[in-house]
Amino acid sequence: MVVGFPAEWGEWAVRCKTAVRYFVFCLLLCGFTVGCSSNADVAKNTDSPIPVKLALNWYPEAEHGGYIAANVHGYFNEEKLNVDVIPGDTGAPQTVIAELGAGRVMFAISDADNLIKARSKGMPLVAVLAPLQMTPRCIMVHEASGILKLEDLADVELAISEARPFALWMKKKLPLTNVTMVPYSGGVGEFLARPKFAQQAFVFSEPFVAREQGGDPRALMVSDIGFNPYACLLVTTESVIAENESLVRSVVRACSRGWEKYLKDPAETNAVISRDNSAMSAAVLQYGVEQLEDLCRPEDGLSVGGMTLERWQVLVQQIEEIGEISAGSVQASDCFTTRFLPESSAGGAASTEESKAGVLP
Repeated sequence: MVVGFPAEWGEWAVRCKTAVRYFVFCLLLCGFTVGCSSNADVAKNTDSPIPVKLALNWYPEAEHGGYIAANVHGYFNEEKLNVDVIPGDTGAPQTVIAELGAGRVMFAISDADNLIKARSKGMPLVAVLAPLQMTPRCIMVHEASGILKLEDLADVELAISEARPFALWMKKKLPLTNVTMVPYSGGVGEFLARPKFAQQAFVFSEPFVAREQGGDPRALMVSDIGFNPYACLLVTTESVIAENESLVRSVVRACSRGWEKYLKDPAETNAVISRDNSAMSAAVLQYGVEQLEDLCRPEDGLSVGGMTLERWQVLVQQIEEIGEISAGSVQASDCFTTRFLPESSAGGAASTEESKAGVLP
């Protein structure tokens, strides 16, 4: 006996067969598409430079020379990075911290005291390169005043950023007899016009400009009274380090090369700085490089970029002492890491201290 099926059953079977064939086709097509997309992404990641923003904390000057040199001489390109070096302005010392904390830039230039204050407010910033081992901060006085050291600073009007940690340290540690502090507005015009006037400065800039314009400046280094934060640090965040370790290593390596190049052969980079900041003449930039040589290569065995836990601990204690942060609110070991530095830059001392740092395992 032959069993018959309703006609609609046969129609259903045909539809099922068609659907199965369509499903298999889609699977094959998806597999092909995913494979192509994956290869395209790999090619893109391999061949296309990675965009990176690096924010400066001031107008381009000699203090940024190594970072700019890394761009000028193609060191970023060799690391397959497309780095946008963003010039700063008068508000940049504060704004770059905010930009970094908000994730709008991946790297920024700042000083160690600013980093510590930021960490005390919950911003997980980390220094990864310290080209200026000695702070360039100085107080510029007239040679005719007879003032030979900061302890003798007296009977002058002092233009200074009074709320900055270095100024607070000065007020705590120096007699400052008959010293009236007034806001610092930049430039050297008032210094040139008034014999009983002193002002804050960077040793590689304002003293040269003042002398070039007929003044008699003497630079008294703030580091001489024990306040010596690392300066012009390359700073990023803990999250960038955790998520982009190879990128951080590439940026640090390129910047380290940039600083070595700038200190040896600054001419091409200085031409770019002068182009981007007309206030920086070739002469003042060359003077700046000469001053930077001593600031970047101290007599402690470290090469350009290295850091030690001891230096960070001292600075944290000083920032606590002047009341800028609460005691225990910042751990020195969290402020920096030397794991991305070239071996020649890290140095024995930095490597030893790095093993104690808590930023990364």
